[in-house]
Amino acid sequence: MGKETILLCGANGQLGTVLSQVLVDKYGKENVIISDIRAPEDSNLRFELLDILNKSALEEIIKKNSVTQVYNLAAILSASGESKPMLSWEVNVKGYLNILEACRINDVSKIFYPSSIAVFGSDAQKQFVPQHGPLNPETVYGIGKLAGEQWSNYYHMKHGMDIRSIRYPGVIGYESMPGGGTTDYAVEIFHEAIEKQHYSCFLKKDTQLPMIYMRDCINATLQIMDAPKEKIKVRTSYNLAGMSFSPEMIAAEIKKHIPAFKMEYNPDFRQQIADSWVDSIDDHFAQQDWAWKPAFDLQAMVTDMIKNLSEIKMSDLKKNKVETLKTETNV
Repeated sequence: MGKETILLCGANGQLGTVLSQVLVDKYGKENVIISDIRAPEDSNLRFELLDILNKSALEEIIKKNSVTQVYNLAAILSASGESKPMLSWEVNVKGYLNILEACRINDVSKIFYPSSIAVFGSDAQKQFVPQHGPLNPETVYGIGKLAGEQWSNYYHMKHGMDIRSIRYPGVIGYESMPGGGTTDYAVEIFHEAIEKQHYSCFLKKDTQLPMIYMRDCINATLQIMDAPKEKIKVRTSYNLAGMSFSPEMIAAEIKKHIPAFKMEYNPDFRQQIADSWVDSIDDHFAQQDWAWKPAFDLQAMVTDMIKNLSEIKMSDLKKNKVETLKTETNV
């Protein structure tokens, strides 16, 4: 493999903040460029200020840096998209088309496009939804992601471009907070459980949704991008499964570690979105084509989340105490 230069768009998001560091560890700091519409608060990585709706700026960055791979994580997520449908369409579809065209013009060798379980609608098979089942999304986010899948397949057929994609379930991680998704509760619940021993959930207690732990999510992304080209048989987007659970199931698992934890349920507009999604995913095509297999189930994920978040929060508390002492001493 020759030298790779990676451009990661949407690097400030929940997934981007983790993936950017993993890519740096793999390819070297000098070979990874992160971009977003705002500079990260604390980062020493190569950064380019970029709005993917600015096609000329996007093309210039790809050209001047001889970019060979693009990961597009820039998006308006499901819950936010319902309040800003036109902006969601602009960013999620037109922005992605800008990336596809910029990559075509500059002969970028490989592109990663993240799709979502939001492409399935209420008419989909609820349990273990198949790879090639009906796709009738009921949110602007899902509509946009489905359009992106079709554009990916089109550019592959028409221009021979190597575009790889995963339909992400809800992503759970301790490294960063989510931003506007319907599955955000599954991250928020840990922060509230550790800090307050209480959480008010915006979904009903029995709403089961597909989820994946951040470590598995990152591993799947790298795995599909590293797979030989001939192994990638699905050029729309691969189904991907990690685990499936409901709010009451994750709450029960958290109580094993934090017995005082209490959960209440106050469903809001996100419940309607969740009701249109599937309960679990059949991902045997990903298993078959590029040997996908998750490492974390619900029990292992909860244990790892609480361990890492508790350590982070304890470290922050100690740091704040030190800073307070310094301030008091200076006064």
